[in-house]
Amino acid sequence: MSLNAVFEGVGAAVAADANNAKATFQVSQQLAGLMECHGTTGTGHRVVVDEPQSLGGGNAGATPLEYALAALGSCQLITYRLWADRLGIRFDKLSVEVEGDLDVRGVFGLDPKVRPGFGAVRVHLRISGPEPRARYEELQRAVDAHCPIFDAFSNATPIATALHVG
Repeated sequence: MSLNAVFEGVGAAVAADANNAKATFQVSQQLAGLMECHGTTGTGHRVVVDEPQSLGGGNAGATPLEYALAALGSCQLITYRLWADRLGIRFDKLSVEVEGDLDVRGVFGLDPKVRPGFGAVRVHLRISGPEPRARYEELQRAVDAHCPIFDAFSNATPIATALHVG
């Protein structure tokens, strides 16, 4: 199936019933060690998250922050692929590096003025191919406007937590 066929199929499904546009994603996790977490996604994939030994973990998996950056990078790549096909923009190679700056004073409560999350995130996309630069810039604008994880990083997303005891 082509990616343009995916666009058309989703568009038709949403046109038939607006409820078809809504999706919920889910991950279940449990603490499996001192800092190690095991999880399963709603699509059945296993996820192992841990901290490095320097932060009390066993280094059995990527850190939550690394997964967050990986989510952004992979979502960018997938959205580039999707929108390149949609816009008829050809490329030969596409790669991404994502960096995030963290000040641990926020995580460890050492300075109440320091956020516990990333202070800055940088996405370095590398693309090559036969198109002029202006076409790749058009693609970048489309991706930044439609990438779900880029949106989650760029905008405040309401989060509700519920504690269930027992």
